[in-house]
Amino acid sequence: MSQSSLNDIFRSYTNKVGLFKDKNALSSDFTPDNIPHREKQIEELAHVIAPVLRNEKPSNIFIYGKTGTGKSLCIRKVTSSLEEAAKESGRKVKIIYINCKMKKISDTEYRMLTNIISFFGENVPFTGLPTNTLYQKLTKHIENYGGSVIFVFDEIDALLGKVGNEILYTITRINQDINSSGSKITIIGISNKVGFIDQLDPRIRSSLSEEEMVFPPYNAQEIKDILEARVSMAFNENTVEYGAIRKCAALAAQENGDARKALDLLRVAAELCEREGKTTVNESYINKAQAKIDKDRVVEVVKSQPKHSKIVLLSMIKLYGKSQKAMQTGDVYMLYEKLTNQYGLKALTQRRVSDLISELDMLGVINASIVSKGRYGRTRKINLQLNPDLIKIMTRTLAYEFPESFLNV
Repeated sequence: MSQSSLNDIFRSYTNKVGLFKDKNALSSDFTPDNIPHREKQIEELAHVIAPVLRNEKPSNIFIYGKTGTGKSLCIRKVTSSLEEAAKESGRKVKIIYINCKMKKISDTEYRMLTNIISFFGENVPFTGLPTNTLYQKLTKHIENYGGSVIFVFDEIDALLGKVGNEILYTITRINQDINSSGSKITIIGISNKVGFIDQLDPRIRSSLSEEEMVFPPYNAQEIKDILEARVSMAFNENTVEYGAIRKCAALAAQENGDARKALDLLRVAAELCEREGKTTVNESYINKAQAKIDKDRVVEVVKSQPKHSKIVLLSMIKLYGKSQKAMQTGDVYMLYEKLTNQYGLKALTQRRVSDLISELDMLGVINASIVSKGRYGRTRKINLQLNPDLIKIMTRTLAYEFPESFLNV
């Protein structure tokens, strides 16, 4: 592309008004003044944590709900308002918000503790100190703070999956080690897994003495209301058709009522519309955005998998290409063994491969259901969830890692 062509592209963005008025309003980090259809949950959360304004310790609370149901958004809204109320009343309240899925934040107990301590202004070495020393430092900081400290652990199940649930027990026990009566800690845990709390050690569940709240999925009408509110903030007037909003809401409602998905879909549709030089987002751009998001998701999922998971996936693609029918675990494993041998790798056990298939099922790339074979035991019936175009994209993505001769086995 010539320099003049590049200049033309950039001038087109500076010389005319775009579709967006404030694109940040479509971001998952954006906190609007009003959160439609979550008034009840916000009020309940406020009542649970309000006692800190009387120097009382609130109950720990665990919040559950599928992705995109407003859990983190409502917590940010309530805790932000709490901080303002505390400032006005002269109370000391510190909110420590941690996304437990962030890399190098909660990979280990040590990293998690150093990250928490950094909220008090102390930089701890990346390695070298016993964890007991870190807990002592944290206890001292909380004690010196002389107020209420609220820990918000978003995606808390990811933290416990990496470092174990002992860290929760130890943090809750800090309240007993603090000498100052003015200091106390509370835990708010957010999880996409409703049954997560049942997996905790009974001793830890007892020490948490938590309250629980479940956020239900949004329906299509509720997502439409959310989108209409955000459209007025994010877009210039008359740039998004009503049919596009309705289509967006319907697609998101089909996927477990995920409002975040709807916002992403609308944002990508508008970006595609702008790139084509158009001035109105209609249903056709929602369809284009859906295809792009699916493609990007598949590529990201495939790239992020360990090598053996990729070979399992490749085995499924090859079997599907031959028959276009459902596969069984045994068939997948036989081809997987052949491919690992040709590629000079040691094959995993069939049980471990079965676990990898379950993980791919959870990611939504395949659909694996258990089928009983009577006295011959049970097996999985596996179907690829993707349309033919996405299967081709997935195969091309795998080709970047594996030689072409390997793909043609």
